[in-house]
Amino acid sequence: MSIVKINVLTVPEEQRETLEKRFAARAGSVENSDGFEWFELLRPVEGTDTYLVYTRWRDEESFQKWMSGMAQAAHGSGGEGERGERPRPAASGATLWSFEVIQQAAPKLD
Repeated sequence: MSIVKINVLTVPEEQRETLEKRFAARAGSVENSDGFEWFELLRPVEGTDTYLVYTRWRDEESFQKWMSGMAQAAHGSGGEGERGERPRPAASGATLWSFEVIQQAAPKLD
């Protein structure tokens, strides 16, 4: 079965738009990775400043391979600041959660 990685990002209100624009600019950076199955960026709707970045992978090895290669490039491509420095992170904190998929369901097609 697949594995799920959820990056839990604490994002202050004034940085939400920045975070979302950075993810939009990276669209396509993970989709062609071997073992990649799904991505979602989840915006909080009430009572929290926590975004969830959900990715699903065929196995842990596929995720680790992406982390050691393509992820480094994707996370470094946020552009440069006015003086050539890397831009300040939009999130003030991050935690990575890991899960194994042990059950799943999909809508039944008629």
